[in-house]
Amino acid sequence: MTGSTCKLNTSRPSDAVYWCESGSGEFSNSVNITVQKAQSVLTVSPSWLSAGASVTLNCRVKDQSAGWRFYWYKTVPDPSDNFYSYELLPGSSSGTEQDSYIVDGQTHTAGYVCRAGRGDPVFYTDYSQPQFVWSADFHSSASLTVSPDRAQHFTHFSVSLSCEGNSAEWRVRRSPENRYLSDCSTWRTMTGSTCKLKITSFSDAVYWCESGSGEFSNAVNMTILNKNIILQSPASPVTEGDSVSLSCKLRRQTFDSTVFFYHNEKVIQSDTRWELNISAVSKSDEGFYKCQHSRQESAQSWMSVQVSRLKSFSFAVPLIVGLVSGVVLVIPLLVLLCYRASDDSCFVRPVQSESANRDCVDCQSDNYSALLHGDVCVYETIRGPQEAEHDDEPEESSVYMNVQMRSATGQ
Repeated sequence: MTGSTCKLNTSRPSDAVYWCESGSGEFSNSVNITVQKAQSVLTVSPSWLSAGASVTLNCRVKDQSAGWRFYWYKTVPDPSDNFYSYELLPGSSSGTEQDSYIVDGQTHTAGYVCRAGRGDPVFYTDYSQPQFVWSADFHSSASLTVSPDRAQHFTHFSVSLSCEGNSAEWRVRRSPENRYLSDCSTWRTMTGSTCKLKITSFSDAVYWCESGSGEFSNAVNMTILNKNIILQSPASPVTEGDSVSLSCKLRRQTFDSTVFFYHNEKVIQSDTRWELNISAVSKSDEGFYKCQHSRQESAQSWMSVQVSRLKSFSFAVPLIVGLVSGVVLVIPLLVLLCYRASDDSCFVRPVQSESANRDCVDCQSDNYSALLHGDVCVYETIRGPQEAEHDDEPEESSVYMNVQMRSATGQ
């Protein structure tokens, strides 16, 4: 309170009524002041992971004033609780001035949140709602399978979502478009690791599993349609080289005219067949598919194609074999070289002058003895009796050299 002015620290949410009282016992008018905590909003791009792509997180505060620092977290699921715990991402413990953050190397489904802070002591906004980046690829620690395995379903049909992996505790989560996420126990029945749902309304939603050990599974995008035609295509990624069948299905009637199949909005089959068969699917077959019959058109679904693990391994096999073969060949050579080096330590001979040099085949004298190892003639200096008699004479300088024999054909 400075004079007749009170300055409030609005760092915490509050809802209160304020008024003044004078020294003469009078009351002022009252004012109801509500202080709300600022909200953070997170967006994630892209929504679906692709090989080698980075993930960009953007955080904004509804209060657009300056001075905010941003804190970035990944979500860790806990099926025993309906919420997530949060772990700070690298480099954001003190916050970042930038309102964006890039995640590299993300390969599996993951959730993120953010919040902002400013001031001293720091006033933090609420955590944002979790936002997810999804991956369709399976991994051993957590996976989701759909039965029947298709991306589109008619209303009033049953679907089973099953979780598998390194956990005994699971929950199935759903993120409908423009709505908050929820888990199976709130809208259907979860029995063990399987969620069984009877589809009574049409909607688009992404489904995935979360394990008790904090893992996310692959995600599946399912479309529920209250119409007479759907495209039956795999909900899970198909493996390169496998055969794949896509079919056009009517709710009540049979096909009596031409059926059109589209791949990325281009007609790829148009006849009376209601199935599209791909004998050996490849990466070029990946994309959006839909079908059409008698002016009725299905929704489009994405078919994901993944590289065969066996094929990926086959690329590594020649490299591994080559490295092993190289090691196997090099080790004996190193052993041989070391052995010869240890045996051939006496390799020098004194040379008085160039005129005194002789071929290896003539090196026989009282002063030298020749040691032959393969095609190498090695000399060892031996101090003879003559040298003992001339100890008082000055020694001539000696030059040492290796002499290697050559065969007659090699000269």
